[in-house]
Amino acid sequence: MSTVKNATDASFEEVVLKNDKPVLVDFWADWCGPCKQMAPVLDKLAANHGDKIDVVKINTDQNPETPRAYNVLSLPTMNVYKDGEVVKQIIGAKPTRLLEKELAEFL
Repeated sequence: MSTVKNATDASFEEVVLKNDKPVLVDFWADWCGPCKQMAPVLDKLAANHGDKIDVVKINTDQNPETPRAYNVLSLPTMNVYKDGEVVKQIIGAKPTRLLEKELAEFL
């Protein structure tokens, strides 16, 4: 069973960009209500599909460089990275079933 990992501006390249698997990165903040709604959805996604995709969270208030570099303008934004490149972007909170549908090609 996999768990959600955390990344920082300093660790983003190692944790996300150099990862062998696709990585779903959740850009979030403490003050963001929809971001808090996504936490259990992402936990479930990591537990159910962690063998195929890594789930990583990055706090945008504590790590402003990475969201700026990837033009993240609203929260929650979830980017899928594969081979160091953004291959999909999902904006806004989603229920588990809808998020799994959006990520079907990676699961």
